[in-house]
Amino acid sequence: MTPANDNIAADILKGADEIAEFLGEDVRAIFYAIGKGRIPHFRVGQNIRARKSTLTAWIAGQESGARASA
Repeated sequence: MTPANDNIAADILKGADEIAEFLGEDVRAIFYAIGKGRIPHFRVGQNIRARKSTLTAWIAGQESGARASA
């Protein structure tokens, strides 16, 4: 039996650079969005982190909201 968090390291994006690359955005835009609380993220000390799975679910929610308002 394997633990549920066995692949957690593969799911974590470390730093604004990795988050920006995953989302196809500019690093400055990521820092701005994080500062405004617009992107799901967490911190380990001063370091920004985000889960790929959480960002993917967040994007799906954004898309659903856009379709509902259209």
